[in-house]
Amino acid sequence: MAESSKTPTGVDNTFRRKFDREEYLQRAREREEKEGEARSKSKSRGPPVQRKPLKHRDYEVDLESRLGKTQVVTPIAPLSQQAGYFCSVCDCVVKDSANYLDHINGKKHQRALGMSMRSERATLEQVQQRFENLKKRKDTGGFTEQDFDERILKQQQEEEERKRQRREKKKEKKKEKAAEEEPEMDPDVAAMMGFGGFKTSKN
Repeated sequence: MAESSKTPTGVDNTFRRKFDREEYLQRAREREEKEGEARSKSKSRGPPVQRKPLKHRDYEVDLESRLGKTQVVTPIAPLSQQAGYFCSVCDCVVKDSANYLDHINGKKHQRALGMSMRSERATLEQVQQRFENLKKRKDTGGFTEQDFDERILKQQQEEEERKRQRREKKKEKKKEKAAEEEPEMDPDVAAMMGFGGFKTSKN
């Protein structure tokens, strides 16, 4: 038997998708060009906003004025009258004091005030001046241990005085209540019924 001289032809039975390399390279180049244009547009908007450095708060944060108070809250009420802490700068309501402190110390609130989160670098003269002011304050308004003891003693006396007044008020209320509950009875009828001798005499 003679072998056939025909070579077997290959059959493409892989069913794989063929990608055009040039087409996808062109797409990638176009996408890079678009991203570059978008970046250049964002840079050409203008110089970045220069904000003031971070400063000390010049007011006291009010966290306790509404403690223990009840408030009727309606869904149509303005934000400033809703439950929680209202920030007039950012026009938002925060539900508790911890989150409110986080908010007013945070980046968004400080930006709305026109400040950056960086503090101003102090000079040597400013630091020395600050030390001098603290020394003067310590010398003039020195707080000694004797002052501390006097304050504690005064607080204890005030507390004892408050307790004594409370006890007196309770006694007066008991007397008034007993007088109201005691039935009024004719003394002759009480003597006739034998109710006249309830009082005990001490030896």
